[in-house]
Order: sequence, then structure tokens, then C-alpha cells
Amino acid sequence: MTAGPRAPGGPSRRGVLRAGGAAAIVAGGGTLAGCGTGPADGVGPDGRVTIQLWHGQTDTAAKVIKGLVARFQAAHPDIRVDMGGGVLADAMLQKITAALAAGSYPDIAYVFGSDLASVARSPEVVDLTDHVREGPTPWRNFWAPARQAVTINGRVRAMPALLDCLAVVCNKKLFAEAGLDLPEPGWTWDEFTDTARRLTDAGKGRFGTGWPGTGDEDTVWRMWPMVWDLGGDVIADDGHGIGFAKEGVRALEVVRDLVRDKSVYVDPKPGSEQMYQVFLSGRMGMVPTGPWQLPDITQAKVDYHVVPLPSFSRRPVTISGPDTWTVFDNGTARKRAARTFVTWLNQPGPDSRWAVEAGSLPLSRRSQDRPAWREHAADMPGLPVFTDAVTSARVRPVHAAYPRVSQSLGQAVVSVLLGRKSPADAVRTCAEEANAALLIPR
Repeated sequence: MTAGPRAPGGPSRRGVLRAGGAAAIVAGGGTLAGCGTGPADGVGPDGRVTIQLWHGQTDTAAKVIKGLVARFQAAHPDIRVDMGGGVLADAMLQKITAALAAGSYPDIAYVFGSDLASVARSPEVVDLTDHVREGPTPWRNFWAPARQAVTINGRVRAMPALLDCLAVVCNKKLFAEAGLDLPEPGWTWDEFTDTARRLTDAGKGRFGTGWPGTGDEDTVWRMWPMVWDLGGDVIADDGHGIGFAKEGVRALEVVRDLVRDKSVYVDPKPGSEQMYQVFLSGRMGMVPTGPWQLPDITQAKVDYHVVPLPSFSRRPVTISGPDTWTVFDNGTARKRAARTFVTWLNQPGPDSRWAVEAGSLPLSRRSQDRPAWREHAADMPGLPVFTDAVTSARVRPVHAAYPRVSQSLGQAVVSVLLGRKSPADAVRTCAEEANAALLIPR
């Protein structure tokens, strides 16, 4: 996300964005609906409905989901949630694509927000618009990014599963050694690059900051707040081309300046694990990241400070990359049970527990006001900066062509990080590739 939200000590929870694969999800691809695990329509002899959940999590987050499932089943004895099957979230798109083609798919799957538009092209994905408007779903209480990330052309095509956003975490010790004041809200990207340069010490193997360098979504989504702040967008209003031909050049000039000053550590591997290890080892002064990283930073005993992302305008702007619980149609009974489960997950109690224990942010103010979250936020320095930043967060467009746009921009960022192209040349190549993808009817 994706971007790389992750459970403490675990692998990436969003991983890289795939540009291919989604095209195999075609209208009518799931012609054998109802062929999932269990009896017809999932109803057993005792009247209990069994639904299949592909939760996509590992380690800590998987344990949290298992605990939530147990609580749900205790409160809903007529529904059983089967957590078997599926794959980790990083490979979910390919798994769902194959399952829809075969007509044997789960009732619920954890789908990256950036993949939802492609998955929702299948008629087997349940439209939840009426459900969220009429049922017990706390739809109006969700933060705007959570609602926007699951809405396509005015229709609600999934339920939000995870909420996050980006801010900058600073190593207080390195700032003190460099004689620098800690940044404050309202700082600029010029101040960021200047601070990164001042923090860098080649003799000590110390970098001012870091940037993912594989061209994946983790590389890309750090660019969008700059583009939005400059007045651009991911896709132009007419839908026929990118909306950052000019703004992308200015954003990439920030990357170029970091490279010029040799103040940026470029992580060559997916997942950004090396970048974070450099920060955790005390050899990086600042790292743009999300709330998922704070437990590891605390465990590493780094004395840290969290500040909102810089901007060009000094106005607050960040990005949120919500992921989704996508519901599939395996018949009336299973569809109803699946909706009941994802609605329950979104209630303030379960949602706040998920956020506290799995390293994300509450989906709504009601969840944020729960005692469990308030206590957690009080014990985790800097976490309120992330929750406050959600109010100024935007999301990537829920558009089937987004993976191709992201792939093109990812390569542009890498070309600048490696000194192979100027910002203007990199955006020009990006535009040629992305615009061609946006012209394809979808």
C-alpha cells in the first residue's frame, strides 16, 4: 500500500503495487458463483452459515484478526468465519484474479485500496452502497479518506479495513549532534532537503533521510502529497492523461536535490526494510513513514520526534492509503453473513482494537475516542501527529489505470534517484507511458 504499513516485526502489510494481473478480471469472470467452500449457499444442517475470509495478514496482525473472529462468532453463533485459504496481502490480487476466473472465490478478501478498482470490475464484487446507508455501518463517522478509498463512481464497493498516513520521524540524538532544531509543523520541502544535507555525515556513514528505490508503490506514494500541494493531481480532469506534468517536475526536483547532496539512502529492495534498519541503527536523521513503524522505533530505543510532512505551501497535506475488506457474492445467505461480519469489524470497539494491536489508525472519531485507543496514543509518543494528519489526508484515485500510472511514475523516481535522468526528462517519459495507459477503455 502500499506503501509499506506492517505489523511490528513483520513484513510489509501493503507491499508493492502490481501493474499487471488485474486485466484478467473481466466482466462475467466469475460465472460459477457459489462454488466456494462448504454446502450450497454456505448454510449447514444446523442453519449456521459459513463464510470464507482471506485476511492477507501475517504475524501480529493475523493473531489480531483471529482474536476478532473469535469475538464475532461468540456474538453471532449463527455465523462461522473460516480463515483458511488465501495468501498474504502482497499476492492477493493474483489470487483473487485466479479465483474469480475459476468461479471459486472467498466471501471476503483483504484487497489493497490501489487494487480495488480493478477487482471491482468483476460482477461478483458486492455493491455495498445501500448497505452502508441503511445499516449499522458507521459510514458517516469514517474519516474522509476511508470513505473515498472504497467509493468508485459514487458507489461503495468495499468496506475500509485499514487507515494510515505519512509523517516524518526524526532521530533527536542526531539532530542534537548536528546542532539542529527539530522541525515543526508548517516546514517546507526546501527546509527538509537543507536539514537532510546538514544531518548527513559520510565519514560516519550517516544519511539525512531515505527513499525506497525499487519503483514500487512505496516509492511512488510519497510523491503525491507534493503533487497535490502544488495543485496537480494523479489523473487530469478529463481522464485522458496524467495531472502532474508540471507539478511532477517540481516534486522530482526535491528528490534530485537529495541525490545531489548525497543525503538520501536509496533502498534497493522491496519493502523498504533496509531503509528502516538504517534509521533504527542510528544512521539516518529523518524518515517519512507511517504509524506502523513506531513500535519498531520504540523497541530499538530511538529517541524520536514526529512532525507532519513538509509542504511547498506550508499548508498541511499528506497521503492516506486505506486498504479494504472486499465482499464477494456467493449466494444470499453468505453475502448477508459477510456483510454482517465486515460491518461488525468497522464498529468502534473492534476497529479500535485492530488499530491498537495491528499498527494502523482508527477509521473514525468514534473509534479514536475509545478508551483503548486513547490509552495507546498516550503511551506512544508522536502517534497523535498521525491521527491529526488524517484530517488533511488525500487518497489516490480509485481508478483501474492507477497501477500503470504508478508504475510509470515509480520508474521516473528511480531514474532520478540513480542520477540517470533529470526531473523534466523523467516526467516526460512517465507521461508518455501513463497517458497511453489512460487512453485504454476500462
